[in-house]
Amino acid sequence: MQRIIEYRPEKNENGLRVEQYLRRIGFSRQNLTQLKKMPESILINGVWSYMHTPLHSDDTLTVHIRETESSPNILPVELPLNIVYEDEDIVVVNKPAGMPVHPSLNNHRNSLANALMYYYQQQGRAFVFRCTNRLDRDTSGLTVIAKHMVSSSILSGMTARHHIEREYLAVVRGSVAPSSGTIDAPIGRTGSSLIERKIDFENGERAVTHYRVAEEKSGHSLVSLILETGRTHQIRVHMKYIGHPLIGDYLYNPDMEFISRQALHSHRLAFSHPITGEQMEFYAPLPGDMSRVLYG
Repeated sequence: MQRIIEYRPEKNENGLRVEQYLRRIGFSRQNLTQLKKMPESILINGVWSYMHTPLHSDDTLTVHIRETESSPNILPVELPLNIVYEDEDIVVVNKPAGMPVHPSLNNHRNSLANALMYYYQQQGRAFVFRCTNRLDRDTSGLTVIAKHMVSSSILSGMTARHHIEREYLAVVRGSVAPSSGTIDAPIGRTGSSLIERKIDFENGERAVTHYRVAEEKSGHSLVSLILETGRTHQIRVHMKYIGHPLIGDYLYNPDMEFISRQALHSHRLAFSHPITGEQMEFYAPLPGDMSRVLYG
């Protein structure tokens, strides 16, 4: 991947060194180290410059990112790929249920990473897979992938500061009471399991989920959930904790009468674009298997 980005310092940034300016706007120390190794990666007014060069408010700073190697252990595989949005910095994908995000021991060729590797290989472009909001294999919906090291660093920082809003839709049996609220309960590991999680008020990490019932239909409730934190299996564990586990959840509620996977969908993502700062918002409609539970 190659990306050329131009910046124009403000008056209050006059005199900052290039490295100070870039750190202020979200470049990581690792980004700066990598840029130093790339030929003519930093230009001021079109002239190759160093990281310690001071900037002036009438300067044009150009950053030229060159990534020539792809992720070495991800095979390119032609798989269905529903791209919702793409530009030079990010790609937003509506992932189907049943597709892992990353390759793993038993999933070498059927992940989202495999699909994107093939997609960019066909374009003759190097690609390093950097997913920002990871979804469980059987959770469907929106996920955002950074297309180069700088957008990845900035998105990771936004995630850590909870500046990416993630709204999920889930289906549970019966009526949820109260119909809206906040679940603030810490989550930790269950025994020696690498996968399963539980509510653990002694050793767990803080986890906060805001929920509201969007609709009741056919003996089920469609629940909208917004994550304030991003713990493993957070929604699945929190909904079980309040007595309304997701249907179809093999790990926490193996109720497979109406659906064969956890009824959870990443419905909406909202965030500031990592490079332009533009406010972005994306939606993915309820998938067919979850829709059929409610509407037949």
